[in-house]
Amino acid sequence: MSEEKSLNFIEEIVENDLNSGKYKTLVTRFPPEPNGYLHIGHAKAICLNFGLTQKYGGYTNLRFDDTNPVTEKTEYVNSQQEDIKWLGFNWKNELYASDYFDELYAFAVKLIEKGLAYADESSADEIAALKGTPTEPGQDSPYRNRSIEENLDIFTKMKNGEFADGAYILRAKIDMASPNMLMRDPIIYRIKHAEHHRTGNKWCIYPMYDFAHGQSDSIENITHSICTLEYVSHRELYDWFIEKLEIFPSKQYEFARLNLTSTVMSKRKLLQLVNENLVNGWDDPRMPTISGLRRRGFTPKSVREFCERIGIAKRENLIELSLLEFCIREDLNKTANRVMAVLDPIKLVITNYEKGTEDLIGENNPEAEDGGGTRTIPFSNELWIEREDFMEVPAKKWFRLAPGAMVRLKFAYIVKCEDFVKDENGNVTEIHCTYISESKSGNDTSGINVKGTIHWVSVQHAKTAEIRLYDRLFTSETPDAEEGDFKDYLNPESLTVLPNAYIEPALAHADLDSRYQFIRKGYFCLDKDSTFEKLVFNRTVTLKDTFKKPK
Repeated sequence: MSEEKSLNFIEEIVENDLNSGKYKTLVTRFPPEPNGYLHIGHAKAICLNFGLTQKYGGYTNLRFDDTNPVTEKTEYVNSQQEDIKWLGFNWKNELYASDYFDELYAFAVKLIEKGLAYADESSADEIAALKGTPTEPGQDSPYRNRSIEENLDIFTKMKNGEFADGAYILRAKIDMASPNMLMRDPIIYRIKHAEHHRTGNKWCIYPMYDFAHGQSDSIENITHSICTLEYVSHRELYDWFIEKLEIFPSKQYEFARLNLTSTVMSKRKLLQLVNENLVNGWDDPRMPTISGLRRRGFTPKSVREFCERIGIAKRENLIELSLLEFCIREDLNKTANRVMAVLDPIKLVITNYEKGTEDLIGENNPEAEDGGGTRTIPFSNELWIEREDFMEVPAKKWFRLAPGAMVRLKFAYIVKCEDFVKDENGNVTEIHCTYISESKSGNDTSGINVKGTIHWVSVQHAKTAEIRLYDRLFTSETPDAEEGDFKDYLNPESLTVLPNAYIEPALAHADLDSRYQFIRKGYFCLDKDSTFEKLVFNRTVTLKDTFKKPK
């Protein structure tokens, strides 16, 4: 009997709240800002928020935090929705912070009427100078004690578009001596004359994240508002707004964000890579974005399993990328059909094979629960094999092809190397073998035992494909922590393109949803750049962890 998995600290809080009757229904939300594509760190938050309501009942809202019209695009909204669905989750309500602009404006008016907010025309430099330091209290703005009537008048004019960007801001009136710098009269509204992706030009003032976030949670009756640790210091302000506005008391809880080796998680830095054409878009298979992982061939199950394995904690830590790769290997080992592809081809000629062609039987996946089934593979006297599978002067314990050596061709026959041909530069261009006719796989009566097995593709039946071999995007495990520009640590060998590989003919009908193990080479998937005339396959991951850590 397997041990019952212990609860993480968020689950303990949820169970206590439900068991005590504090809440009858669990309500969570996932609140991305539509200013970029979601990455593997967001996947952790998605699995947590949606996973809680799957486990304990209730529901999860998808709410886009679209309070900054300058950086937001409908393209990002659509991609984020696709990513969440791909991971296997469904939201109850699709909502936007912009749905609440009228209510948030009314909340701001209520704070002004209670003497808890004021209009300030100080410049950004003046505000910073008066804010103080963590060890020294700030000083009051000269506009802090404006009358309620004057503040209401200015805020109305801000809303009506009577001032330029930056002319005024609205600040909460809290405590300029607070030890928490965020409580020193934070900005809650700013003027931005910019078209919003949903509300158009209706508004020219927009709420700051700290003001919109908690109040949106409250409007939706969110019971557990789960954020990453950088928002710990924001919780006091979150609670202050809810208390002063006398609205539903949503509660904020924080967990450690995902930090992954050999990549960056900052949306700003990822955007830099995209804008400077250092990668081929947000869904480049080297990117840590969910769309990049999907294009590379990762499965929803493998990403969910990864998020489950790393767990939910209160302390920051660094997770090895190799754990994510382990999760996809585990999944694809059971589900990916085995096929043959030759990436660096050299021709092998079987000089005594006189059958023309024949169909051989190959296993699709011996690890599959249903046995995997079989397929027919055409065989002939001329084959493509991997160049690395032949050695003119064999090393010790070499079990593949060499002059006079025998090897088994996968699903086929044992062959013996009799001769080889070189070009004028001394490069081997062709290998000549004889085959043992009694050694057919599944019906071998030859009595010959060989230690090596190699894969192949029949020359006359092979299809040509472009193969993209992806590796880690950075040479450093922690590019964010290195000296200088993080881009200095980009891995120049993160993508190798093989334009003319040979694949078995069955792969001509590959589809974007299928995953394949290229025998002895790794796991691969069809790329969206493929056409009927030109197939393109991406390497998802090697068969084993081959990454060498930098010294």
